[in-house]
Amino acid sequence: MSDREHMAGDSDVPEGQIELSEEYRERLLLAQRTDAEINAAVLRPMMETGPKFWITVAILSAIILWGLYAWGYMIYWGMGTAGINNPVYWGLFIATFVFWVGISHAGTMISAVLRIFKADWRRPITRGAEAMTAFALLMAGLYPFIHLGRVWKFYWMLPYPNNRFMWPNFQSPLMWDMVAIFTYLIGSSLYLYLALIPDMAMARDHSVGWRYKLYRTLALGWRGTEGEWHKLHRALNIFSVIIIPVFLSVHSIVAWDFAITLQPRWHSTIFAPYFIMGAVYSGLAALATILVIVRKSMRLEEFLRREHFDALGKLVMVAGLGWIYFWFAGFIVEWYGNDPVTRELIHDEVAGKLAPLFWLQMTANILPVIFLAFRKIRTNPKWLLGFTLLINVGMYTERVLIVVGNMQRNYLPFDWGTYKPTWVEISIVAMTFAGFILLYILFSRIVPYVPVWEIKEGRLRYSLRRIGRLWVPTAAEID
Repeated sequence: MSDREHMAGDSDVPEGQIELSEEYRERLLLAQRTDAEINAAVLRPMMETGPKFWITVAILSAIILWGLYAWGYMIYWGMGTAGINNPVYWGLFIATFVFWVGISHAGTMISAVLRIFKADWRRPITRGAEAMTAFALLMAGLYPFIHLGRVWKFYWMLPYPNNRFMWPNFQSPLMWDMVAIFTYLIGSSLYLYLALIPDMAMARDHSVGWRYKLYRTLALGWRGTEGEWHKLHRALNIFSVIIIPVFLSVHSIVAWDFAITLQPRWHSTIFAPYFIMGAVYSGLAALATILVIVRKSMRLEEFLRREHFDALGKLVMVAGLGWIYFWFAGFIVEWYGNDPVTRELIHDEVAGKLAPLFWLQMTANILPVIFLAFRKIRTNPKWLLGFTLLINVGMYTERVLIVVGNMQRNYLPFDWGTYKPTWVEISIVAMTFAGFILLYILFSRIVPYVPVWEIKEGRLRYSLRRIGRLWVPTAAEID
Protein backbone atom coordinates (compact mmCIF):
# COMPACT_ATOMS: atom_id res chain seq x y z
CA MET A 1 0.00 0.00 0.00
CA SER A 2 1.41 3.41 -0.93
CA ASP A 3 1.71 6.28 1.53
CA ARG A 4 -1.06 8.11 -0.27
CA GLU A 5 -3.40 5.14 0.02
CA HIS A 6 -2.42 4.76 3.67
CA MET A 7 -3.31 8.41 4.30
CA ALA A 8 -6.67 7.87 2.69
CA GLY A 9 -7.60 5.20 5.20
CA ASP A 10 -10.34 2.82 4.14
CA SER A 11 -11.54 5.02 1.30
CA ASP A 12 -10.85 4.03 -2.30
CA VAL A 13 -9.02 7.06 -3.59
CA PRO A 14 -7.74 6.95 -7.18
CA GLU A 15 -4.04 7.77 -7.46
CA GLY A 16 -3.38 11.39 -8.35
CA GLN A 17 -6.85 12.70 -7.46
CA ILE A 18 -6.02 14.03 -3.99
CA GLU A 19 -5.16 17.71 -4.08
CA LEU A 20 -4.20 19.36 -0.81
CA SER A 21 -4.00 23.10 -0.27
CA GLU A 22 -0.71 24.79 0.62
CA GLU A 23 -1.88 25.03 4.24
CA TYR A 24 -2.19 21.25 4.45
CA ARG A 25 0.95 20.45 2.44
CA GLU A 26 3.18 22.17 4.98
CA ARG A 27 1.93 19.98 7.83
CA LEU A 28 4.53 17.55 9.08
CA LEU A 29 1.99 14.87 10.03
CA LEU A 30 0.78 14.71 6.43
CA ALA A 31 4.28 14.24 4.99
CA GLN A 32 4.58 11.14 2.83
CA ARG A 33 7.76 9.52 4.14
CA THR A 34 8.36 5.92 5.21
CA ASP A 35 9.45 5.06 8.74
CA ALA A 36 12.91 4.13 7.50
CA GLU A 37 13.31 7.48 5.77
CA ILE A 38 12.28 9.33 8.92
CA ASN A 39 14.75 7.33 11.02
CA ALA A 40 17.58 8.09 8.60
CA ALA A 41 16.71 11.80 8.39
CA VAL A 42 16.87 12.16 12.19
CA LEU A 43 19.96 10.00 12.77
CA ARG A 44 22.10 11.47 9.98
CA PRO A 45 22.74 14.91 11.57
CA MET A 46 23.69 13.20 14.85
CA MET A 47 26.51 11.27 13.23
CA GLU A 48 27.97 14.19 11.26
CA THR A 49 30.19 16.64 13.14
CA GLY A 50 32.29 18.94 10.99
CA PRO A 51 35.03 21.47 11.82
CA LYS A 52 32.51 24.19 12.77
CA PHE A 53 31.09 21.94 15.47
CA TRP A 54 34.48 21.28 17.07
CA ILE A 55 35.53 24.93 16.83
CA THR A 56 32.33 25.91 18.62
CA VAL A 57 32.97 23.29 21.32
CA ALA A 58 36.54 24.58 21.77
CA ILE A 59 35.44 28.22 22.14
CA LEU A 60 32.69 27.34 24.62
CA SER A 61 35.08 25.15 26.62
CA ALA A 62 37.56 28.02 26.83
CA ILE A 63 34.87 30.37 28.17
CA ILE A 64 33.87 27.75 30.75
CA LEU A 65 37.48 27.27 31.90
CA TRP A 66 37.92 31.03 32.29
CA GLY A 67 34.68 31.20 34.28
CA LEU A 68 35.86 28.41 36.56
CA TYR A 69 39.09 30.33 37.12
CA ALA A 70 37.07 33.43 38.04
CA TRP A 71 34.95 31.38 40.44
CA GLY A 72 38.06 29.93 42.04
CA TYR A 73 39.51 33.44 42.31
CA MET A 74 36.36 34.61 44.10
CA ILE A 75 36.40 31.62 46.47
CA TYR A 76 40.06 32.29 47.35
CA TRP A 77 39.85 36.07 47.82
CA GLY A 78 36.25 36.29 49.01
CA MET A 79 32.97 37.74 47.79
CA GLY A 80 34.51 41.22 47.89
CA THR A 81 35.97 40.55 44.45
CA ALA A 82 32.41 40.73 43.10
CA GLY A 83 30.65 44.04 42.67
CA ILE A 84 28.01 43.32 45.31
CA ASN A 85 28.05 45.66 48.30
CA ASN A 86 25.82 47.29 50.85
CA PRO A 87 22.96 47.88 49.97
CA VAL A 88 23.25 46.01 46.63
CA TYR A 89 23.99 42.60 48.14
CA TRP A 90 22.41 40.81 45.14
CA GLY A 91 23.90 41.51 41.73
CA LEU A 92 24.30 39.79 38.37
CA PHE A 93 24.43 36.40 40.06
CA ILE A 94 20.83 36.55 41.31
CA ALA A 95 19.57 38.33 38.18
CA THR A 96 21.02 35.54 36.04
CA PHE A 97 19.68 32.91 38.43
CA VAL A 98 16.15 34.28 37.95
CA PHE A 99 16.70 34.39 34.19
CA TRP A 100 17.74 30.70 33.99
CA VAL A 101 14.83 29.56 36.13
CA GLY A 102 12.55 31.50 33.80
CA ILE A 103 14.07 29.94 30.67
CA SER A 104 13.39 26.48 32.08
CA HIS A 105 9.62 27.00 32.09
CA ALA A 106 9.12 26.70 28.34
CA GLY A 107 9.87 22.97 28.36
CA THR A 108 7.01 22.24 30.71
CA MET A 109 4.74 24.64 28.86
CA ILE A 110 5.38 23.00 25.48
CA SER A 111 5.61 19.39 26.52
CA ALA A 112 3.31 18.87 29.50
CA VAL A 113 0.56 21.44 28.94
CA LEU A 114 0.24 20.84 25.20
CA ARG A 115 0.42 17.07 25.71
CA ILE A 116 -2.59 17.30 28.02
CA PHE A 117 -4.47 19.36 25.44
CA LYS A 118 -3.35 16.94 22.66
CA ALA A 119 -1.90 19.64 20.43
CA ASP A 120 -0.27 17.66 17.63
CA TRP A 121 1.98 20.47 16.38
CA ARG A 122 4.09 20.14 19.54
CA ARG A 123 5.41 16.67 18.61
CA PRO A 124 8.71 17.53 16.83
CA ILE A 125 9.74 20.23 19.33
CA THR A 126 9.01 18.59 22.68
CA ARG A 127 12.45 17.07 23.14
CA GLY A 128 14.24 20.31 22.41
CA ALA A 129 12.01 22.06 24.93
CA GLU A 130 12.51 19.42 27.62
CA ALA A 131 16.30 19.47 27.13
CA MET A 132 16.27 23.25 27.46
CA THR A 133 14.44 22.92 30.77
CA ALA A 134 16.95 20.44 32.18
CA PHE A 135 20.07 22.37 31.12
CA ALA A 136 18.68 25.76 32.19
CA LEU A 137 17.92 24.32 35.63
CA LEU A 138 21.46 22.94 35.86
CA MET A 139 22.81 26.43 35.24
CA ALA A 140 20.35 27.97 37.71
CA GLY A 141 21.34 25.37 40.31
CA LEU A 142 24.93 26.63 40.25
CA TYR A 143 24.03 30.08 41.54
CA PRO A 144 23.03 29.15 45.11
CA PHE A 145 26.51 27.57 45.38
CA ILE A 146 28.21 30.53 43.69
CA HIS A 147 26.44 33.06 45.91
CA LEU A 148 27.13 30.97 49.00
CA GLY A 149 30.71 32.22 49.02
CA ARG A 150 32.11 29.49 51.24
CA VAL A 151 30.95 26.81 48.85
CA TRP A 152 32.72 24.04 50.77
CA LYS A 153 30.07 24.51 53.49
CA PHE A 154 27.20 23.68 51.13
CA TYR A 155 26.28 20.56 53.10
CA TRP A 156 24.99 22.78 55.89
CA MET A 157 21.96 23.37 53.67
CA LEU A 158 21.09 19.66 53.74
CA PRO A 159 18.70 18.55 56.51
CA TYR A 160 20.59 15.57 57.86
CA PRO A 161 21.18 14.50 61.52
CA ASN A 162 24.55 15.67 62.81
CA ASN A 163 26.39 15.82 66.12
CA ARG A 164 26.49 19.64 66.04
CA PHE A 165 22.67 19.80 66.22
CA MET A 166 22.76 22.27 63.34
CA TRP A 167 19.80 22.38 60.99
CA PRO A 168 19.18 24.49 57.88
CA ASN A 169 17.33 27.74 58.27
CA PHE A 170 14.05 26.89 56.58
CA GLN A 171 13.14 30.58 56.53
CA SER A 172 16.09 31.31 54.26
CA PRO A 173 15.37 31.95 50.55
CA LEU A 174 18.58 30.03 49.82
CA MET A 175 16.94 26.92 51.25
CA TRP A 176 13.74 27.51 49.28
CA ASP A 177 15.67 27.88 46.03
CA MET A 178 17.66 24.71 46.57
CA VAL A 179 14.56 22.61 47.30
CA ALA A 180 12.57 24.13 44.42
CA ILE A 181 15.30 23.79 41.80
CA PHE A 182 16.29 20.23 42.64
CA THR A 183 12.65 19.08 42.81
CA TYR A 184 11.98 20.59 39.39
CA LEU A 185 15.27 19.29 37.98
CA ILE A 186 14.62 15.71 39.08
CA GLY A 187 11.06 15.78 37.76
CA SER A 188 11.93 17.35 34.40
CA SER A 189 14.93 15.02 33.89
CA LEU A 190 12.77 11.93 34.46
CA TYR A 191 10.13 13.37 32.14
CA LEU A 192 12.78 13.94 29.45
CA TYR A 193 14.26 10.47 29.86
CA LEU A 194 10.94 8.62 29.70
CA ALA A 195 10.13 10.11 26.31
CA LEU A 196 13.66 9.26 25.13
CA ILE A 197 13.45 5.50 25.67
CA PRO A 198 11.75 4.47 22.37
CA ASP A 199 14.13 6.63 20.33
CA MET A 200 17.11 5.23 22.23
CA ALA A 201 15.98 1.79 21.09
CA MET A 202 15.62 3.05 17.51
CA ALA A 203 19.14 4.54 17.61
CA ARG A 204 20.44 1.32 19.16
CA ASP A 205 19.17 -0.67 16.20
CA HIS A 206 20.88 1.67 13.72
CA SER A 207 24.30 2.22 15.31
CA VAL A 208 27.55 0.45 16.13
CA GLY A 209 30.52 0.90 18.44
CA TRP A 210 30.29 3.13 21.51
CA ARG A 211 26.99 4.57 20.37
CA TYR A 212 25.44 1.12 20.27
CA LYS A 213 26.63 0.39 23.83
CA LEU A 214 25.33 3.74 25.07
CA TYR A 215 21.95 3.44 23.39
CA ARG A 216 21.53 -0.18 24.47
CA THR A 217 22.06 0.88 28.08
CA LEU A 218 19.72 3.87 27.88
CA ALA A 219 16.99 1.96 26.02
CA LEU A 220 16.51 -0.34 29.05
CA GLY A 221 15.74 -3.32 26.82
CA TRP A 222 12.87 -1.58 25.02
CA ARG A 223 11.25 -3.80 22.35
CA GLY A 224 8.11 -1.82 21.56
CA THR A 225 5.56 -4.31 22.86
CA GLU A 226 1.99 -3.27 23.50
CA GLY A 227 2.54 -3.48 27.25
CA GLU A 228 5.61 -1.22 27.07
CA TRP A 229 3.76 1.41 25.04
CA HIS A 230 0.84 1.34 27.47
CA LYS A 231 3.13 1.88 30.46
CA LEU A 232 5.06 4.65 28.69
CA HIS A 233 1.93 6.61 27.80
CA ARG A 234 0.56 6.17 31.28
CA ALA A 235 3.80 7.39 32.88
CA LEU A 236 4.02 10.41 30.55
CA ASN A 237 0.42 11.37 31.27
CA ILE A 238 1.04 11.16 35.01
CA PHE A 239 4.21 13.25 34.75
CA SER A 240 2.42 15.80 32.56
CA VAL A 241 -0.11 16.41 35.32
CA ILE A 242 2.38 16.36 38.21
CA ILE A 243 5.01 18.61 36.63
CA ILE A 244 2.61 21.54 36.03
CA PRO A 245 2.10 22.48 39.73
CA VAL A 246 5.86 22.05 40.23
CA PHE A 247 6.48 24.40 37.31
CA LEU A 248 4.10 26.99 38.84
CA SER A 249 5.54 26.66 42.34
CA VAL A 250 9.22 26.97 41.38
CA HIS A 251 9.03 30.47 39.95
CA SER A 252 6.54 31.49 42.62
CA ILE A 253 9.18 30.57 45.21
CA VAL A 254 11.78 32.57 43.30
CA ALA A 255 9.36 35.53 43.28
CA TRP A 256 8.79 35.18 47.02
CA ASP A 257 12.55 35.51 47.56
CA PHE A 258 11.89 39.15 46.73
CA ALA A 259 8.29 39.68 47.83
CA ILE A 260 8.74 38.62 51.48
CA THR A 261 11.22 41.44 52.04
CA LEU A 262 10.29 45.03 52.91
CA GLN A 263 12.42 46.38 50.08
CA PRO A 264 10.52 49.04 48.08
CA ARG A 265 9.00 47.72 44.83
CA TRP A 266 9.63 44.11 45.92
CA HIS A 267 7.03 43.82 48.66
CA SER A 268 4.20 43.00 46.25
CA THR A 269 1.56 40.29 46.02
CA ILE A 270 1.67 40.36 42.23
CA PHE A 271 5.25 39.14 42.01
CA ALA A 272 4.44 35.41 41.77
CA PRO A 273 2.13 35.57 38.69
CA TYR A 274 4.29 38.34 37.21
CA PHE A 275 7.41 36.18 37.46
CA ILE A 276 5.62 33.13 36.06
CA MET A 277 4.33 35.05 33.05
CA GLY A 278 7.76 36.56 32.46
CA ALA A 279 9.30 33.08 32.71
CA VAL A 280 6.92 31.68 30.12
CA TYR A 281 7.56 34.66 27.84
CA SER A 282 11.35 34.40 27.98
CA GLY A 283 11.31 30.59 27.89
CA LEU A 284 9.15 30.35 24.78
CA ALA A 285 11.25 33.00 23.06
CA ALA A 286 14.45 31.10 23.94
CA LEU A 287 12.94 27.88 22.61
CA ALA A 288 12.05 29.54 19.31
CA THR A 289 15.61 30.90 19.05
CA ILE A 290 17.10 27.46 19.67
CA LEU A 291 14.78 25.73 17.19
CA VAL A 292 15.68 28.15 14.40
CA ILE A 293 19.41 27.64 15.02
CA VAL A 294 19.15 23.84 15.36
CA ARG A 295 16.94 23.63 12.28
CA LYS A 296 19.63 25.32 10.19
CA SER A 297 22.73 23.74 11.73
CA MET A 298 21.38 20.17 11.74
CA ARG A 299 19.39 20.44 8.52
CA LEU A 300 16.08 19.53 10.13
CA GLU A 301 13.91 21.67 7.85
CA GLU A 302 11.79 18.62 7.08
CA PHE A 303 10.68 18.32 10.71
CA LEU A 304 10.74 21.91 11.99
CA ARG A 305 8.35 23.61 9.62
CA ARG A 306 6.44 26.84 9.20
CA GLU A 307 3.45 25.36 11.04
CA HIS A 308 5.58 24.91 14.18
CA PHE A 309 7.09 28.39 14.06
CA ASP A 310 3.64 29.85 13.43
CA ALA A 311 2.13 28.13 16.47
CA LEU A 312 5.13 28.88 18.68
CA GLY A 313 5.13 32.51 17.58
CA LYS A 314 1.48 32.80 18.61
CA LEU A 315 2.32 31.45 22.06
CA VAL A 316 5.19 33.93 22.40
CA MET A 317 2.86 36.77 21.42
CA VAL A 318 0.18 35.75 23.93
CA ALA A 319 2.77 35.35 26.70
CA GLY A 320 4.12 38.80 25.81
CA LEU A 321 0.67 40.33 26.16
CA GLY A 322 0.36 38.66 29.57
CA TRP A 323 3.73 40.05 30.64
CA ILE A 324 2.72 43.57 29.54
CA TYR A 325 -0.49 43.33 31.58
CA PHE A 326 1.22 42.18 34.78
CA TRP A 327 4.01 44.74 34.42
CA PHE A 328 1.50 47.56 33.97
CA ALA A 329 -0.67 46.29 36.87
CA GLY A 330 2.33 46.39 39.20
CA PHE A 331 3.67 49.71 37.91
CA ILE A 332 0.39 51.63 38.10
CA VAL A 333 -0.16 50.63 41.73
CA GLU A 334 3.36 51.76 42.65
CA TRP A 335 2.88 55.02 40.76
CA TYR A 336 -0.37 55.93 42.50
CA GLY A 337 0.95 54.74 45.88
CA ASN A 338 3.37 57.69 45.70
CA ASP A 339 5.72 56.26 48.31
CA PRO A 340 8.77 58.59 48.46
CA VAL A 341 11.40 55.85 48.01
CA THR A 342 9.37 54.10 45.32
CA ARG A 343 8.94 57.43 43.55
CA GLU A 344 12.70 57.91 43.61
CA LEU A 345 13.27 54.40 42.22
CA ILE A 346 10.76 54.94 39.42
CA HIS A 347 12.39 58.24 38.53
CA ASP A 348 15.81 56.55 38.39
CA GLU A 349 14.41 53.95 36.01
CA VAL A 350 12.32 56.09 33.71
CA ALA A 351 14.37 59.29 33.52
CA GLY A 352 17.50 58.78 35.62
CA LYS A 353 20.74 56.86 35.27
CA LEU A 354 18.89 53.56 34.71
CA ALA A 355 16.75 54.98 31.91
CA PRO A 356 18.76 53.34 29.06
CA LEU A 357 18.19 49.91 30.60
CA PHE A 358 14.52 50.65 31.25
CA TRP A 359 13.77 51.76 27.70
CA LEU A 360 15.79 48.85 26.30
CA GLN A 361 13.62 46.53 28.40
CA MET A 362 10.35 48.05 27.24
CA THR A 363 11.36 48.25 23.57
CA ALA A 364 12.76 44.72 23.47
CA ASN A 365 9.73 43.21 25.20
CA ILE A 366 6.90 45.12 23.53
CA LEU A 367 8.11 45.54 19.94
CA PRO A 368 8.20 41.76 19.18
CA VAL A 369 4.61 41.37 20.44
CA ILE A 370 3.46 43.84 17.79
CA PHE A 371 5.36 42.22 14.92
CA LEU A 372 4.56 38.62 15.91
CA ALA A 373 0.89 39.39 15.28
CA PHE A 374 1.72 38.98 11.57
CA ARG A 375 1.96 35.45 10.19
CA LYS A 376 4.70 36.36 7.70
CA ILE A 377 6.94 37.36 10.61
CA ARG A 378 6.12 34.26 12.67
CA THR A 379 6.81 31.85 9.82
CA ASN A 380 10.03 33.52 8.65
CA PRO A 381 12.91 31.88 10.60
CA LYS A 382 15.19 34.92 10.28
CA TRP A 383 12.63 37.38 11.57
CA LEU A 384 11.54 34.99 14.32
CA LEU A 385 15.18 34.51 15.38
CA GLY A 386 15.75 38.26 15.56
CA PHE A 387 12.65 39.06 17.58
CA THR A 388 13.01 36.16 20.02
CA LEU A 389 16.66 37.10 20.69
CA LEU A 390 15.46 40.65 21.31
CA ILE A 391 12.88 39.37 23.80
CA ASN A 392 15.50 37.62 25.91
CA VAL A 393 17.73 40.68 25.85
CA GLY A 394 14.75 42.59 27.22
CA MET A 395 13.88 39.93 29.80
CA TYR A 396 17.45 39.71 31.07
CA THR A 397 17.52 43.49 31.35
CA GLU A 398 14.25 43.31 33.30
CA ARG A 399 15.82 40.89 35.79
CA VAL A 400 18.82 43.19 36.24
CA LEU A 401 16.54 46.16 36.89
CA ILE A 402 14.46 44.22 39.41
CA VAL A 403 17.48 42.96 41.34
CA VAL A 404 20.10 45.67 40.98
CA GLY A 405 18.05 48.75 40.19
CA ASN A 406 15.64 48.38 43.08
CA MET A 407 18.34 47.65 45.69
CA GLN A 408 20.17 50.94 45.23
CA ARG A 409 17.50 52.77 47.22
CA ASN A 410 15.82 51.84 50.53
CA TYR A 411 14.13 53.51 53.49
CA LEU A 412 17.50 54.66 54.91
CA PRO A 413 18.86 57.46 52.67
CA PHE A 414 22.32 57.29 54.26
CA ASP A 415 22.49 53.64 53.08
CA TRP A 416 21.87 54.36 49.40
CA GLY A 417 24.51 53.13 46.99
CA THR A 418 25.39 52.06 43.47
CA TYR A 419 26.52 48.83 41.82
CA LYS A 420 29.01 47.99 39.11
CA PRO A 421 29.74 44.39 38.11
CA THR A 422 33.35 43.22 38.12
CA TRP A 423 35.20 40.95 35.71
CA VAL A 424 34.66 38.11 38.17
CA GLU A 425 30.86 38.33 37.97
CA ILE A 426 30.82 38.82 34.20
CA SER A 427 33.14 35.83 33.70
CA ILE A 428 31.04 33.54 35.90
CA VAL A 429 27.80 34.62 34.21
CA ALA A 430 29.39 34.04 30.77
CA MET A 431 30.49 30.59 31.99
CA THR A 432 26.88 29.55 32.63
CA PHE A 433 25.72 30.77 29.22
CA ALA A 434 28.57 28.88 27.55
CA GLY A 435 27.81 25.81 29.68
CA PHE A 436 24.17 25.83 28.62
CA ILE A 437 25.04 26.09 24.92
CA LEU A 438 27.73 23.41 25.19
CA LEU A 439 25.44 20.94 26.95
CA TYR A 440 22.71 21.59 24.40
CA ILE A 441 24.83 21.05 21.29
CA LEU A 442 26.41 17.90 22.76
CA PHE A 443 22.93 16.62 23.60
CA SER A 444 21.75 17.26 20.04
CA ARG A 445 24.61 15.14 18.67
CA ILE A 446 24.19 12.23 21.08
CA VAL A 447 20.42 11.64 21.15
CA PRO A 448 17.77 12.06 18.42
CA TYR A 449 16.77 15.71 18.63
CA VAL A 450 13.39 15.07 17.03
CA PRO A 451 11.16 12.54 18.88
CA VAL A 452 10.67 10.06 16.05
CA TRP A 453 8.12 7.91 17.82
CA GLU A 454 5.89 10.91 18.53
CA ILE A 455 5.91 11.95 14.88
CA LYS A 456 5.04 8.43 13.73
CA GLU A 457 2.29 8.21 16.32
CA GLY A 458 0.90 11.57 15.18
CA ARG A 459 0.79 10.42 11.55
CA LEU A 460 -1.39 7.47 12.56
CA ARG A 461 -4.02 9.87 13.84
CA TYR A 462 -4.41 11.62 10.49
CA SER A 463 -6.23 10.35 7.44
CA LEU A 464 -7.92 11.86 4.39
CA ARG A 465 -11.69 11.67 4.27
CA ARG A 466 -14.12 12.78 1.63
CA ILE A 467 -16.46 15.63 2.52
CA GLY A 468 -18.56 16.47 -0.50
CA ARG A 469 -16.15 16.86 -3.41
CA LEU A 470 -13.12 17.57 -1.27
CA TRP A 471 -10.57 15.39 0.50
CA VAL A 472 -9.72 16.90 3.89
CA PRO A 473 -7.39 15.70 6.68
CA THR A 474 -9.11 14.53 9.84
CA ALA A 475 -7.69 13.42 13.19
CA ALA A 476 -8.86 10.36 15.10
CA GLU A 477 -8.37 9.56 18.77
CA ILE A 478 -5.88 6.81 19.61
CA ASP A 479 -6.07 5.25 23.07
